[in-house]
Amino acid sequence: MVGEAARKKHMEFDPAKMTGVNLDQLLKLDEARLKLMKKIEDARARQNTASAQIPQASDAVKIKLIDEMTELKDGLGKLEVELKGVLGEWKKLMLEVPNVPDMSVPEGDSDADNVELKQVGEKPNFNFTPKSHLDLLGDSGLADFTRGAKVSGFRGYFLTGGAMRLSFALWQFALEELVAQGFTPMLAPALVRPEPFLGTGYLPQGAEDLYKTQDGDYLSGTAEVATMGYFMDEILALESLPKKIVAFSPCFRREAGSHGKDTKGLIRVHEFFKVEQVVICQASHEESVKWHETLTKNAESLMQKLNLPYRVVTNCTGDLGLGQVKKYDLEVWLPGENRYRETHSISYFHDFQTRRLNIRYKNGERMNFAHSLNGTLVATPRLLVGIVENYQNADGTIRVPEVLKKYLNCDTLSL
Repeated sequence: MVGEAARKKHMEFDPAKMTGVNLDQLLKLDEARLKLMKKIEDARARQNTASAQIPQASDAVKIKLIDEMTELKDGLGKLEVELKGVLGEWKKLMLEVPNVPDMSVPEGDSDADNVELKQVGEKPNFNFTPKSHLDLLGDSGLADFTRGAKVSGFRGYFLTGGAMRLSFALWQFALEELVAQGFTPMLAPALVRPEPFLGTGYLPQGAEDLYKTQDGDYLSGTAEVATMGYFMDEILALESLPKKIVAFSPCFRREAGSHGKDTKGLIRVHEFFKVEQVVICQASHEESVKWHETLTKNAESLMQKLNLPYRVVTNCTGDLGLGQVKKYDLEVWLPGENRYRETHSISYFHDFQTRRLNIRYKNGERMNFAHSLNGTLVATPRLLVGIVENYQNADGTIRVPEVLKKYLNCDTLSL
């Protein structure tokens, strides 16, 4: 199953290159891990039984039980040491193992093989040649890419006046929409320790796309990482599920694999901001699918209220990340490019992330790893591109979407 998942996702799964072992050895380690865990569980059960018997036992039986418990304790200590060693090797290999795609995910090599589900909204019909956001924002002084590169380097930018205020309006609008649905707002850190990156699946494979500090920490490209880390190593109350978080954070990506792509403008930048949906729910495929559709519906609702034409695609196997079981992308129509461009990604992972982060809940006597999902609600400045190009006028001015006017108190963007 692991090998087939790697094949479908076009990922190289060869632990031998890093550890000198192969997939068969990983399976043997997993078998040893489960056997040791069972032995430890049985030993602890015997300890508990003996502890309950001692107070009522006769002196002779009590001495015998205490001797047995001493022997059990010594044996348990040795088993735990052995398990720790096995777990260490097992975890190293498991970091390379891709999650298995859902049966409904189409097979393909790249985003070119993603399957369109639907198109929503009317594309604007201009009686003039539409401009790109680069020209619209640059000519109006709402963005400065020359000074952005001077100050921040390649892909740097400044947003001023109405463009800056439009960003704040989008964040506030998105937060209000989700808070009204019972999501808890969270301001998440962008500076995150390696453990949450390992847990969410961004390390080790995505290391080249992350900014790393001199202290060994990383700057995150999504609030998902910090938000999932918030619950790391915790046992959640069953009645508290699902956890519904709408998290905001600054974001950073090196765009290491995008050489020559979108080198100008706001589509692909190193520093940006996101409002992210994160859900942690009970361990049920049906529950994950339900929330996947809900998070997608939230993103679609936002695009519809902004009156932006968009389409929804199902990502093919080759366009899935290490941990994703299934993913939808929303893509906005850009008149200046005469094509759709991705603005949202919504994914579910089953227990891929929660196992790595040790996020559990107790259902009766049974301990379960929860399921996790996440999805973009707003990513700026990328979403600004869709607004600017679809709301442009012949004279180069840019109208404000109706739902955002209350935040900006104007009909068109200006300095």
